[in-house]
Amino acid sequence: MHYEGNIIRPPSEANAIILQVTTGCSHNRCTFCGAYRDQKFRIKEDAVIDSDLDFAARYCTRQKTVFLADGDALVIPHRGLLHLFAGIKKKLPQVRRISLYANCRDILNRSPVELAELKALGLGRIYMGLESGHDITLAAINKGANAAEMISAGRRVKEAGIFLSVTCLLGIGGIRYSLQHAADTAAVLNKMQPSQIAVLTLILLKNTELGQAAAADTFQLPDKLGLFQELRTLIAALESTRSQFQANHASNYFILDGRLPRDKDNFLAIIDQAITGAWDLKPEALRGL
Repeated sequence: MHYEGNIIRPPSEANAIILQVTTGCSHNRCTFCGAYRDQKFRIKEDAVIDSDLDFAARYCTRQKTVFLADGDALVIPHRGLLHLFAGIKKKLPQVRRISLYANCRDILNRSPVELAELKALGLGRIYMGLESGHDITLAAINKGANAAEMISAGRRVKEAGIFLSVTCLLGIGGIRYSLQHAADTAAVLNKMQPSQIAVLTLILLKNTELGQAAAADTFQLPDKLGLFQELRTLIAALESTRSQFQANHASNYFILDGRLPRDKDNFLAIIDQAITGAWDLKPEALRGL
């Protein structure tokens, strides 16, 4: 397989065929993300992708899912995606699901008919980075969309019958907006109704604007207690959401993994124990991206 730069995939795609169809991220301006800072975005050449499909057809016959890397494969023009999906269907007939990252802008640039066409060819899961439902925070981190646009994008995916996994980021509002960020994020999730909610904890990176702001003391990340209060506020406000819920990323201090609303009370009890110090936390040295 022809891989370039950092290859990042969701935890749930650990067993997927990772097919890199773009390099980097077409947006690449989020102030907290350093994943693709030194990588030029481009859509990879058809010949390279076809060669990787041939490799997968020979050596990845037991894998039944494909994840399209890098940061936002949905930016590929629709005709190109139709060609790509048809190629996957032809060369990897055992594949039952194709997944990819997509940002709000690229989802809204797809009509419902186009999303339905992609679903018919195997697109089964879209991972969208919400990060926050708080408009001030979304603007501050240069996410490129506001809360209303995020809701519209999420609903469009769900209406197409595609599994929607949404990422939320603890700490991204800083101390100043911590609890408002949590409450507004829950409000967006209640309206969006994603299939899966994945909660990560912000880790400040030196090669990002937010990391540099923290070093200059113009951004303050909540401490552990503040992050736990933020998580509790978020979950407590999820009143109508029915979805998988995972806070099991390496960046988190402890694991939550279950379904809402079934496991909501159990989640809140675990967080309360963490707040009082009665729950084992992951050592700082073991946290990462």
